[in-house]
Amino acid sequence: MEKSKVYFTNLRARGDGGLLGKLERLLKRAGIEKIDFNNQFTALKIHFGEPGNLAYIRPNYVAKIVSMLKQLGARPFLTDCNTLYSGRRANAVDHLQSAMENGFNPIAVPGAPVIIADGLKGTDFREIEINGEYCKAPKIGTALAEADIIISVNHFKGHEMAGFGGALKNLGMGGGSVPGKLEMHSSAQPKIDTEHCIGCGVCERHCAHDAVHVNKTTHKAEINYDNCVGCGQCVALCQFDGAVTGAYNTSEDLNCKIAEYAEAVLKNKPNFHISFIMNVSPECDCWDRNDAAFVPDLGIAASFDPVALDQACADMVIAAPALQTDNELQDACGHEHCEGKDKFHLLHPDTDWEAGLKHAEKIGLGTREYELIKVS
Repeated sequence: MEKSKVYFTNLRARGDGGLLGKLERLLKRAGIEKIDFNNQFTALKIHFGEPGNLAYIRPNYVAKIVSMLKQLGARPFLTDCNTLYSGRRANAVDHLQSAMENGFNPIAVPGAPVIIADGLKGTDFREIEINGEYCKAPKIGTALAEADIIISVNHFKGHEMAGFGGALKNLGMGGGSVPGKLEMHSSAQPKIDTEHCIGCGVCERHCAHDAVHVNKTTHKAEINYDNCVGCGQCVALCQFDGAVTGAYNTSEDLNCKIAEYAEAVLKNKPNFHISFIMNVSPECDCWDRNDAAFVPDLGIAASFDPVALDQACADMVIAAPALQTDNELQDACGHEHCEGKDKFHLLHPDTDWEAGLKHAEKIGLGTREYELIKVS
């Protein structure tokens, strides 16, 4: 397979539009204008950041991207799906409020409304048939499934389960509805946490397979696994953490499922991908806090190939020196600079980030072979 082109700009800005000007030059050089955006619903798939976390992408950068897309005739919107875990992004009401608080609002990012892709409670999705090795028909948030064009805007950082989070993680895990996230995370059907179940009956009323019933004696929900298909509807609807995921997948299986979900999000759609390699925190923006970055801010990269983009970003972080800050990486490195060491595996030894890129390449989502083109 021919090498993919990944375009990169560092964060040196001596004038000429500053960093926002460099971002615009990067995207134009990478060829974003080749896409026909005219009157097309264009989803900017982004992570709005859990309130309390300060490592997510600055809205200023997103506003510049939106402005460029509007000039090209696009009808852009910012979007993400609800979370599987409880928090301030587990339903559309809280999720929208969190996005507004973190700067993704009409004042900071004019011209691009925020749409929660999988609806109020995470159950609004489309099944996209891909007949994958792990997932036959990923459950993608409806707004993403119905978009005409997908632009992924990614904060590149470490991740406690995937190894790192980049374009594939943002698209695949982020694009999955709540039942989709359950399919990716869990190797087993849901279960009832009786300590948290209040017997409200919401899961029973909405189970399409007659698998969940509230026991009239214990007033706790129970699952009939002969009927349960593992759709995750009960997990999505329960607001008390009474219905929860079963056993978690290995990192290898999780990353392979993420790749297949990313394939479903992008299926038959023009797409383009932008990664910000800055504030590279050890863990995901899903936490309500962020640890100190473990490498210096490196720059911004863009490509039509999400696999090549993730590989290039990973290679740059691995090659970079570790910051001499008090974080987990320094403990793992023995307080060395760690140039050339796999920092993601050092931070999270049980993860296997390469598995996802290998599988993504195998299913034709892109290639790990790339040419890095620097843009001033």
